[in-house]
Amino acid sequence: MVDVAAKPSTHRIAIAGGYIEMLPATLALIEAGSAKKGDVLGIARIAGIMAAKRTSDLIPLCHPLALTRVAIEFEAALDELSQQGRVHCTASVETEGPTGVEMEALTAVQIALLTIYDMCKAVDRGMTITAVRLLEKHGGKSGSFVSG
Repeated sequence: MVDVAAKPSTHRIAIAGGYIEMLPATLALIEAGSAKKGDVLGIARIAGIMAAKRTSDLIPLCHPLALTRVAIEFEAALDELSQQGRVHCTASVETEGPTGVEMEALTAVQIALLTIYDMCKAVDRGMTITAVRLLEKHGGKSGSFVSG
């Protein structure tokens, strides 16, 4: 692991996002709350929060962090051009510490989207997780980053 003992603690924020694309009927099932396994977005939100908290258990050499805030948001829509259903996930993660929370935000998005896949795979095995990336990062020596 990288030694961060000498680095000052600062307020750090990372925001990551990504999509899962699916059949329109799958999106309708999610929006109606009638998936066989239950509230898809509610369970995916909890999974994303839990994943952010466990990132250091999943990624070798990643520091365990005391997170001060994790928020998972979803936006569901039908893409008019492709006629595919799409759920966009955004994870915002914060801490006060000597190292950033980018990995926690990215992990939260991936696991939230994987949870959607798991809960809906019985009706749509062709779902695609795509465009998972860091959107913003603030705090620390390198300052701010905002994806262009």
